[in-house]
Amino acid sequence: MDIAKMSSKGQITIPISIRQALKLKAGDKIVIQEENGRFYFDNAALVAFARIEKEFQGAASEAGFSSEEDMQEYMQGIRKKVRGY
Repeated sequence: MDIAKMSSKGQITIPISIRQALKLKAGDKIVIQEENGRFYFDNAALVAFARIEKEFQGAASEAGFSSEEDMQEYMQGIRKKVRGY
């Protein structure tokens, strides 16, 4: 268990072990959620990425891509088209 102390301005310093576990660095945003009277916080960027990943799950196969290589080839074609090659 780690303990953080709150300053008079309501700021806390998150212990290094927790920052490392959450992959937090200076300037990162934290999302705070309440569930049944308990508060949980997490790296906001990782939470957003997980939500987006969930939303796009299955979209690649629906678009006809069967592998990451298929997607990369498609993207290279778009880049060539945009750049006029």
